[in-house]
Amino acid sequence: MYQTLLASLENGIYTITINRPDKLNALNKDVFTDLNTALDEIESNPEIKSVIITGSGPKAFVAGADISEFNSLNKEQAKALAKRGQDIFARIENSSKPIVAAVNGFALGGGCELAMSCHFRVASDNAKFGQPEVNLGLIPGYGGTQRLVQLIGKGKAMELLMSAHMIDAKEAKELGLVNYVTTTDTLLEHTRKILDVINSKAPLAVAGCIKAANAVFNESIDGFALEIEEFGNTFDTEDMKEGVTAFLEKRKADFKGK
Repeated sequence: MYQTLLASLENGIYTITINRPDKLNALNKDVFTDLNTALDEIESNPEIKSVIITGSGPKAFVAGADISEFNSLNKEQAKALAKRGQDIFARIENSSKPIVAAVNGFALGGGCELAMSCHFRVASDNAKFGQPEVNLGLIPGYGGTQRLVQLIGKGKAMELLMSAHMIDAKEAKELGLVNYVTTTDTLLEHTRKILDVINSKAPLAVAGCIKAANAVFNESIDGFALEIEEFGNTFDTEDMKEGVTAFLEKRKADFKGK
């Protein structure tokens, strides 16, 4: 199904592994194509409740873009490449199903941008994050200048963007870039445990939380008005009736996503 990804579905969790370990899982055209196809599968397959994105091998989540593809690009082609990357990462960010990055090593350049497009991040203790594009005479092109500011604040983001300095998992957690730091061996297990909890909640309500929270960073949307709308929408769902009934009956709710 994919040229550059490995994918498996277990207990509602779709695990996507970027599988170019000889290139430290660098993003190229084929990876973008496969990610776009995977997002189609995520949206259309009702068996998929949530998603993990990780990298293959012991060294890297995604060590950046495949720079070998850059030399032949002119200005307009470079802009088209950035647009495609931004569009695919926006699909991840706006997915109605939770998508979590399990960062198992280097997450640099496009890899850091991919991780930041996920709804949140869990990192192994050997993870490293950074936007080193200025070392190549470039700037981030897949949303890095925007999401890094959103996630860690303007001052520190400016420093990292302009200096190309890498930070380790501990500092990333202190800055709020990642939610948890684990060992390499327990990274996927820990991430799955978090998603098992989320998967037990009402899927339409989870989707509403994602949509409303994302509106904070969209100036064209009134986030408070959207919250009202999504709050009202939940009252039209079977899951809301089941959740309230289960609460009153002091039992665990059985949500169906309807």
